Amino acid sequence: MTTLDQILDGVMELPEDQQDMLVDIVQHRRLEARRKDIAMAASESLTLFHSGQLKPQSVEEIIEKLRYSLPAYRSNSVGRLNCQQLKLPT
Repeated sequence: MTTLDQILDGVMELPEDQQDMLVDIVQHRRLEARRKDIAMAASESLTLFHSGQLKPQSVEEIIEKLRYSLPAYRSNSVGRLNCQQLKLPT
């Protein structure tokens, strides 16, 4: 199996323009893979929503739950209070 160091050594032997091209190709492929992941997650969410497994939520509830997912937010008293109101673990 090829190690990352071996690959990097090989890349460094390429001319600079080919190194730049390789970076562009890798970034493009990663972006496309991320787009596919997002599309799949959205499709799954829509399926769950239409089957009744997900309930509609207000924007405020969604934002609060997103904030709760941040460790710094959970650690302050305002965050704990809001989590209790939303019946989330503190």
